[in-house]
This record gives sequence, C-alpha cells and structure tokens, in this order.
Amino acid sequence: MIARITPAKLTGSIAAIPSKSEAHRSLICAALSDAPTLLYMGPGSEDIDATIRCLNAFGANIRREGENVRVEPIRKLPASCEADCGESGSTLRFLLPTAGALGIDARFRMHGRLPERPIFPLDRELTRGGCELTRPEKDVLRISGRLLPGAYELPGNVSSQYISGMLFALTLLNEESTLAVTGKTESAAYIEMTLQSMAAFGAQPRKTDSGFAVPGLGHYASPGSARIGGDWSNAAFWFCADAIDGCSVQVTGLNGDSAQGDKRIAEEVQKLRSAAGTSVIDAADIPDLIPTLAACACARQQNAEVVNAGRLRIKESDRLVAIARTLNALGGSITETEDGLIINGSHPLRGGEVDSFGDHRIAMMAAVASIGCTEEVVIHGAEAVNKSYPGFWRDFASLGGRVQLEEV
Repeated sequence: MIARITPAKLTGSIAAIPSKSEAHRSLICAALSDAPTLLYMGPGSEDIDATIRCLNAFGANIRREGENVRVEPIRKLPASCEADCGESGSTLRFLLPTAGALGIDARFRMHGRLPERPIFPLDRELTRGGCELTRPEKDVLRISGRLLPGAYELPGNVSSQYISGMLFALTLLNEESTLAVTGKTESAAYIEMTLQSMAAFGAQPRKTDSGFAVPGLGHYASPGSARIGGDWSNAAFWFCADAIDGCSVQVTGLNGDSAQGDKRIAEEVQKLRSAAGTSVIDAADIPDLIPTLAACACARQQNAEVVNAGRLRIKESDRLVAIARTLNALGGSITETEDGLIINGSHPLRGGEVDSFGDHRIAMMAAVASIGCTEEVVIHGAEAVNKSYPGFWRDFASLGGRVQLEEV
C-alpha cells in the first residue's frame, strides 16, 4: 500500500489506542489462569493477533466480543503445536519460555525479519533449564522438553522481553526459582509493567539484590476482568505532531501513573521545545520513541543527538539505518553513529518518496515528518502500521492529515 500525503498541519483531539505492551501481558496471564477473564482492550493489531493465535495453539480459547476479548484459559495442553508469531518479537520472546514451562513441543513460525533477530542468551538459559531448541527450518524455532525450577541468569542490557518471558514461565513451575539480572538494566519500565500485570493475576515475584525470586504457583489467578490502559508508545506520534509549528493535537485516555516507560514522550518533547542548542536524547530506556522524536527534531529544524540506541539495529528494521535514510530522503540531514544519530536541524524538510522498510514505526515517523515538508510525501509499504496501530491512517486523516491510500 502507498500513502500519498499532501503536507498539512494537524489539529484536534485523539483518543489513545489501548496499549499493545499491556495487552500482550494481560492476554498471557489470562490464558494461564484458573478461570476465564474478560479483557477490555479495544481493537486489535497484527502483533496482538499473533499472541492470541499462539495462546490458542497452546490450548486456550480466546475470542473477540466487539472491542473486548474473552479468554478461556488453557485446560488441556496439546502434546505438540505450531504457533505462528507473525513478525511479533514480543510474542516469541514471551511465549518461548512459557511453552518450555508447560512442556509443549512447540514450533514457532516466524515472518519478516523476526527469524534474523537474536534470541541469545534466552535460548542458552532455556537449554540449561531442560529444554531443547532447534531450527528445523529457517523461519521455524522449535522448543521441546520441559523447563525445570532452578537458578537462571540474564543480562539486563540485551532485551527486557527475555526477562519478562522468564518471569511468566517460572511462575508456572511447581517450585521457587531465581532469575539473576546482571549489569545495567535497560527498558526497566517494561519489566515493571510485566510485574504489574502478573500482580493483577495473583503472581508476585520478589525483587532481590540480584534480580528476582519467583514462587512456583503452577498457574495465575484471574481477577475476572481487566482493562488495558492507553498506549503511550503510539500516542508519541501525536505528541510529536503537536510540537511542530502550526499544529495543535491533544491526546486523551492516557494514565500519567502508568508503568509504561514511553510516557517519557511528554518530557522528551518538552526538551525539544525548550532546547537552545543540541538536544541529547538517551535511547537506552525509550528505544521505540526515537523514530518519531527524530522526525519531530527535523520538522522543527532543531539539532539533536541520539545516544545509546544500538538496540534499534535489531528491531523490525535496522532503525538507525531506516531513520537516517528516510529523513534524509525527505530533505533532512542525519548522520548515523555506531549506536545513535546526529541530526543537523539546519536542513528544512522538503518531501519525497520513501519506504517504510516494513516497519510500523518508520511508516508512522514518515507521516509525522510530512507535516514539516513543503512537497508531497509518498510512503511505500504504508500497511506496516497494522503491526501495532491499524487505525493510524484513519486517525491521521481525522486530525486534518491529507492522505490518500493506494493499493499496489
């Protein structure tokens, strides 16, 4: 799909969509619970659909009821199953350990760039714990055997999703386990979000000096119903649009007390607004905010430097490459560093033809950048937004964005 955008200023109010990160976590806890759960979670996305597919493959019965989802938990485990992750790294990293804890011989099928994205050292810990992992096909990761209680260890600076996945899984065992987290923990807010979701379903790993002690409860306890909060990560695109001259966008339905680390978007945008010189953006705990913050800096013609962003190279695209190429193609001036970006704000955005790199956040970044352009912006692969925000183009248009979608 092509999105053809005529630059226009955005104005109005938009309701935040439900948090994808919270939805993944609540779905998993609900499927592993002792009773059904009704989740108030709004419309879905490709990533959420992937988690639902995989949990149903494990034996749950999850079905939509309008914008809500009813979760009938797993009652009978299959001896084996095929679980289609789509392109969702969260789904794979959360559910691979879970399958090990349940003792399911599961083949996780992966699409897009997901087969190339790293799984080490999560795979090492699962193997040490009694599981066997193989790659029978390039796009299939198989886990067999059963995860045993014990002492596990993961670095804090690789992926918080590995830590969350192990916390979900170790709770299902019949004895207490420990999970040591070594080094500096990045994206710690995502781990806190996992702990909050687990607590809502009756599971509370204890924080220790080295990491976590995880009681082996065997299952989670359903609260009966739960509501998914607004998504700060995707609301970030509207916060950045609001910061571009001539725009006025308000976002409703967000909780300032949320555990979502990306609520820092309000602080980061304010830094851009008030910066007299070069604004430094530390990506260590907010990697998903970097595309839209880069677009915002370019549209505002501000100098900025992104640091500690090496993990962006292993997302749905190499996002450091994708951000630089896309915004440079639109007239900006961005230089890649080994783990970041240098944005020269003296180059006004012009417009042009770009590709989404198959990455939802790059497609939405280009849309935000278009606000600051003087000529048409054409985005190839515009359907990439379906991964996390299927209604993005509708909401963009509702705020005054002049976009025409064309099937190819």
